[in-house]
Amino acid sequence: MEIRNQEVAPLFTRADGNYVFARWGRPIVPVVFGVEDATLSVFKGAIEAVVMLAGHQMAETDPELGVNLMMFFCRDWAELPQVPNLDQLVPDLVPLVAKLQAAEANQYRIFRFDDAGAIQACFVFLRMDAQLEAVSADTLALSQAAQVILLWSDVAFRDMPPLAMIEGKAVLRPEIADVIRAAYDPVMPAAAYDASHALRLAARMTRPA
Repeated sequence: MEIRNQEVAPLFTRADGNYVFARWGRPIVPVVFGVEDATLSVFKGAIEAVVMLAGHQMAETDPELGVNLMMFFCRDWAELPQVPNLDQLVPDLVPLVAKLQAAEANQYRIFRFDDAGAIQACFVFLRMDAQLEAVSADTLALSQAAQVILLWSDVAFRDMPPLAMIEGKAVLRPEIADVIRAAYDPVMPAAAYDASHALRLAARMTRPA
């Protein structure tokens, strides 16, 4: 099946119409806060699986940041300002919490970028409301891993999630897996701001019928 450009471009076209793409420019070093050990291993396993799919790398430590993918679980957004030193990592943390509370959001991601525009770090915040509580740890972990491996559009998964259910098990939708693999092709740029980039991605995603 051939993946067409018009199917790829919207994945990186933001609500304001700008095309913005970025992939990680360094090995990923994850840490997860606020979960039990069993759930921690599920999340690290999902991240490792998606990183392997991408052909990217993980590491034990980031020489500059120590860890560069931080996931925080909480029951209430009001807990975040109480996390020691989090306000040093996340600028304007208190206004952000107020914004998340007003929107009744249950997840939020912040990306940082290096000088080349590649992803340098990512902070993921998950508020375990009834909706997220109903999702299995395996599914939630894979969904979050898929959403941090690239800088997707802020509306990329508004109508259709990155996962599909096959025989009761959550898996990456094949076209999303193909985008991830193509995005990490060594000849592709680490960051792009022109929709012609989607043409190059699509060209690397041609799959047999």
